[in-house]
Amino acid sequence: MPQTAPVKENKMGTMPVGRLLASMSIPMMLSMMVQALYNIVDSIFVSMISENALTAVSLAFPIQTLMISFAVGLAVGINAFLSRSLGQKNFENVNKSAVNGIFIELLVMAAFMLVGLFLTKPFFDVQTSDPDIRANGYIYMRIVCCCSLGMFMEVTLERILQATGRTFYSMVSQMTGAIFNIVMDPILIFGLFGAPKLGIAGAAAATVMGQHIAATLALILNLKKNDEVKFQVRGFRPDPFVLRGIFSVGLPSVIMQAIGSVMTYGMNQILISFTPTATAVFGVYFKINSMIFMPVFGLNSGAVPIISYNYGAQRKDRVIQTMKLACITAVCIMTVGFILFETIPHVFFRMFNASDNMMAIGTTAFRIIGITFPIAAFCIVCGTVFQALGKGVYSMVVSVCRQLVVLLPAAYLLSLSGELSRVWWAYVIAEVISLILSLFFLRRIWENTISRIGEPGM
Repeated sequence: MPQTAPVKENKMGTMPVGRLLASMSIPMMLSMMVQALYNIVDSIFVSMISENALTAVSLAFPIQTLMISFAVGLAVGINAFLSRSLGQKNFENVNKSAVNGIFIELLVMAAFMLVGLFLTKPFFDVQTSDPDIRANGYIYMRIVCCCSLGMFMEVTLERILQATGRTFYSMVSQMTGAIFNIVMDPILIFGLFGAPKLGIAGAAAATVMGQHIAATLALILNLKKNDEVKFQVRGFRPDPFVLRGIFSVGLPSVIMQAIGSVMTYGMNQILISFTPTATAVFGVYFKINSMIFMPVFGLNSGAVPIISYNYGAQRKDRVIQTMKLACITAVCIMTVGFILFETIPHVFFRMFNASDNMMAIGTTAFRIIGITFPIAAFCIVCGTVFQALGKGVYSMVVSVCRQLVVLLPAAYLLSLSGELSRVWWAYVIAEVISLILSLFFLRRIWENTISRIGEPGM
């Protein structure tokens, strides 16, 4: 039976929605932008080693994306289930969702350690024959996979803070790890202040060290500041009901994000058939686009627990207000990104010591892909609503269709023309299909779920 406890109403059910979404999202936007910044800085320093080193990091990116997809996807499931249980005042399930979620994440982390140990060499060997790219890739990927405990624990513990409305503390842990990474990158890569000169291994080492520091701080903040979650590990047993609740949202989210890894791998193969420089451009695009997308993802990280909590508490008005405000804000943010990609793409590439060839390829790519940004904002918010209301499979379907069913085939067919510039238009085609599907599922969830919130039996 759900426990009752003399705990005051969480702010997600009482604070005005506009102020609540700002208080929940702004810390996450700032921390995610710092996260994006350290990814950019990391690649800038790697590009100072050589263009081959930057290409190696770009080729390793699908595995990093896959690893992050599992960590974040499952954490989304933990977040949604925990917030919904909090709204229902079911504090037993609140606690169980935390420890069961950590258990799942540790199992996945162990699997990626094995990937790093045994699959790194064949992964790079099948992509390129260049010995310098291979050597850099082996080093980088082994370190980030085999030392991934910090990343998995950081993501999980920060999402638990977010789920209970403590996004400020989540921001503190994220920013601490990211700033540490930014500071240590040049020190370990170039051997400054008496440190060993590690090259690309230094970039990987700075990344995992920052993740472990963030995870440690997130754990401390949960234990000291998060009184709504108790980590009861003594006598722990996996709870089938809680695991189903986490997986119902988490697995579609994992699949939805993991197919981004498949898409990146496929695009790398299409682009490298033209020139390795095109692959390096694609890697730079992901670094820069993260600076545009991360504020939207931060917005959504704040919106998910608000929507889930008020859905659990049967507050339809607050659910709808949060959806509308999140959508308007996301589109405004991405419109700024669109303007930047259309007007100053060359500025971004100068940061990466771009050759004239890389500059020409990248400028064209940015101006074409930037067209999709406002559309993508709406689709991202729709996916967030689907996940928060326990309909993560809708997000998964949209993402699969966008990236695998449409984007990759369209890119391959356009590549047959022999014109590299045409490949980038696959993004525009895919985003239009994503918009159509998102509208279809939004109408469906509105009729079957949102409009019925507060009715008997909901």
